[in-house]
Amino acid sequence: MMIEASWIAGLGVILFGIGLVGAFSRKNAIVVLMCIEVMLNAANLNFVAGALHHGSVDGWVFTAVAIAIAAAEVAIGLAILLSLYSTQETISLDEANLLRN
Repeated sequence: MMIEASWIAGLGVILFGIGLVGAFSRKNAIVVLMCIEVMLNAANLNFVAGALHHGSVDGWVFTAVAIAIAAAEVAIGLAILLSLYSTQETISLDEANLLRN
């Protein structure tokens, strides 16, 4: 017995909504990065649901590429957070606007 693609896509939409609300409502940069990761994984679920629905492999390939992009995003995000912490001794996003200059 296999789970229908519509249920997987619905779970992806719910996870994306949770990640979106979390990313816009939090001030801690690490929590915002985690919420963005939840949103990327929700997009991956929707790629997989599309691949199951259409019977192709393209969604799985897009998912593999998206996972690689997410890993690069986390590495760059953590490097920026380390730079922010070393200059300001905080990771609060309210004080991150000082990196613009």
